Order: sequence, then C-alpha cells, then structure tokens
Amino acid sequence: MKKKLRVGILFGGKSGEHEVSLRSANSILNAIDRKKYDVVEIGITKQGRWLQADNAKALLSGTFTQPKSKRLADTSGGELESASALGVDVIFPVLHGTFGEDGTIQGLFELADIAYVGSGVLGSAAGMDKDAMKRLFFAAGLPLTPHVTLLRSEWSADPKKCTRLIEKTLTYPVFVKPANLGSSVGISKVKSRADLAAAMDLAAGFDRKLVIEQGVGGPGVKPRELEVAVLGNDTPEASVVGEIVPAKEFYDYEAKYELNGADESVSIIPAKLSAADAKRIRTMALAAFRACDCAGLARVDFLMAPGKKGEPSELYLNEVNTLPGFTSISMYPKLWAASGLTYPSLIDRLLQLALERHHEKQLTHFTRD
Repeated sequence: MKKKLRVGILFGGKSGEHEVSLRSANSILNAIDRKKYDVVEIGITKQGRWLQADNAKALLSGTFTQPKSKRLADTSGGELESASALGVDVIFPVLHGTFGEDGTIQGLFELADIAYVGSGVLGSAAGMDKDAMKRLFFAAGLPLTPHVTLLRSEWSADPKKCTRLIEKTLTYPVFVKPANLGSSVGISKVKSRADLAAAMDLAAGFDRKLVIEQGVGGPGVKPRELEVAVLGNDTPEASVVGEIVPAKEFYDYEAKYELNGADESVSIIPAKLSAADAKRIRTMALAAFRACDCAGLARVDFLMAPGKKGEPSELYLNEVNTLPGFTSISMYPKLWAASGLTYPSLIDRLLQLALERHHEKQLTHFTRD
C-alpha cells in the first residue's frame, strides 16, 4: 500500500489576522481527503508558541490556555522546539499576515528543507509589502493608482510636512494603509484633511511603513472590486474573474468577516464583464503573479471605475495576496470552484505544487562541492 503523505496544517500566528487563520484552517481540515493524507495540526499562539497534538486542536477551538511558564515543553506535551521536529512531508501554512505571509516563516521552512505550499521568501515578502509590490508592478508596466509611501518616523516627526506631501501628490478621497498587513486591517478611507491624522495614526500602529493611495474614480464614485485566483508555479493559470460588492463603503475587515445575513458583502462569480475586459484582467493577474515571483497560489485584486464619456473603464491593479483566505466564504476557493476545481481538488493541487517546487529546488547547488 502506498504510504500516505503526511501534511502539516499550520495556523494561528503572531498576526492581526490570527482569528482569520483559524477559520481558514478549520475549513481546510474539514475538506482535506483523510484517505490520501495523514494530517497533523500545528498551531502558533499569538505569543509565538508552537503547538501540536491536543494543544493545537485546543487553539483551533478557542479553548487553549497559555501556560504561565515561558519554557517550551517537549513535543510529547504538544509543543515544539523547532520546525525540523514537525515530522511532515509538506506544510500547508494557513498563516495570514505578519510572520506568516511575509517571508518570515517561509525562510524557516527553507532552512529546515521542508516542502511548503505557496510562494517563497521573495514572493511572500514582495506580496506583503504594498510599497515594494507597487515598485515591482511599475517595473512590469502594470497600471497603478497614484500613491505616497511614508515611514512612521516621518509622520511622527512632522505630521504637517507629511500632510502637505500627501495633498500635493493626491486628491481626496485617499486610502491610508499599513504597508505590511492583510484582511484590510488598519485601513481607512479618508475624505478630507480632518480625518487624515486619525487614519495615519491607526495605520502606524500596525506597521512602520504607510501607503497612502489615491481613491479610484474620484469623489462620489464607488469602484468595482474585482478578484482573480491564480494557481501554479512557473506556468500559472488564472480563474474566472469575480466581483465583491462590499456591504460597507469599502471591503474592510468587518465587511469581510463579521457581517451576516442581509448586511453581508455579496460575491458575484463570474463578474459581469465583457469578454475583452475579463481576458485583460486575467492576463494582468498572471503578469502580477510573475512580477512578484509568486508560486503556488495568489489572489490578485483590481479596482475598476467607469471611464469618461466615450472612453473605456479605468482598470487598476490593487494588490497580490499570496496566502488568501480559505474560509467557507473566501473568494479564492470560490473562484476556483466556479472554474471547475472543487475545494478538495484545490487542496490536492496546492500540495502537488509544493512538492514540485521543493523537488525543483533540489536541482540547485548551494555549495561548490
């Protein structure tokens, strides 16, 4: 009998998206084919403790109690001392945001020589840092909204100077974002100078680098929010295009995860677009994936505003998300389901891509011997 692949599902983490990670992990654990895989739950607490066995399951269910002792227990007690002690063939890191999606954990996997789902160190870091990402998009000739990048230290030292720079470069409304975070945490839509300082302070609480973007379409215009799921390594494929109609003014954390019933955001899959626009968006999604050196998976987000009289719609690339949500309501699996790939089959494909990428890396020499 063929030996089952031993898969570690890694979740939690020291991130503002810890709770979203738990939801994604639960969805994957419910969908993964247990006849094909031996599944190992691996959790990371908000304090950075690695958990396995019953402790990891307790973290998933919300019943884990943080021990008073700071000393790590041995692995038989359900805690881990290093990634190499995991004893798995491949890891599916369902870690959204800081320390999980930014290249940090990917570097650990590389050092431990463990196969893992998703982008490598560079692709993950570039996909997380909105400033670095935009520079790569610009170099690839992809359409971007005007923006300004400022450091937290610059804002703290001279808010008036920073405000002048923002208002000289952009016009309201603008969006203020932490450069390194996801799930719209810390993001504000600013319609006038009166609201700018509070938005900057909020974003500065989540990152040292702040990105301020021009609102698409101008005052009173609500752009369409379009998304494409990308799957693959060196020869990626794009899903159908989907659209999110936010329940709020924009698709923030509450609109994504906390509103229910009649108040929740609506997804339209496939989005109502002309064949030409759909093709242009899917082609651009693949170009963005390659520009950031992504691998495995990514969700690519776009903003579209009505064109001026007689002109086509304005289309802008918003961002690449290298570890998109995998909850039951997340767009990434829904887009692939609409493209003919079921949730369990999507998990299979991602694990295959992880092993394929790891095998390909073995062809690389790291020493002269």
